[in-house]
Amino acid sequence: MGEIDDAIERADREGFTRQPPKTLQARINFLMKQLKTTRAVAQEIGVSQRSVERYRKGERKHPPRAIAERIDAAVRARWQPQVRRRRRKQAATTTGITVETRARFGYTAPVGTSDDGRLRRLTVHLPPTYAQRLFNARDAGAGDQQMRQIIAEGFKEIYFQDSGARALELSDVALNDIDYLDLDY
Repeated sequence: MGEIDDAIERADREGFTRQPPKTLQARINFLMKQLKTTRAVAQEIGVSQRSVERYRKGERKHPPRAIAERIDAAVRARWQPQVRRRRRKQAATTTGITVETRARFGYTAPVGTSDDGRLRRLTVHLPPTYAQRLFNARDAGAGDQQMRQIIAEGFKEIYFQDSGARALELSDVALNDIDYLDLDY
């Protein structure tokens, strides 16, 4: 996954209204409810069906770290889908999305202005249309570069051009060398 995908996942997790199951047995039982069969759970987390049965019965309580991480990721990916959908819909229709990043921004500007890329730390609230475009791109399987471009366009309009109040001749803002990126919606 890319940086933007990871940021969306973190924002989704922050929106949980209840915490996911804590114990291994509870997590496996949750996955069983979601996936219906031990075979499906075993394929999802990369273990044998017998191992899933042992985890489910409590006969085995401490899987290797890699398997524990896969179990955790599978549970979190399926946890509270209605809450995720509701928050995304709200961001895409009314509240928008806040992007906090430290990255190198470059842009194309007229002669006589400084268009050299430089490291900036920005926190910008983007309108719902950008949230909608970002979610649609992610759902369509867009790559990290395409999602970066959507965020860069939002920064161009809202931050650099101040919603049309200045720097109207500015074009092609690029988001490069991301130090960190965090989303909130």
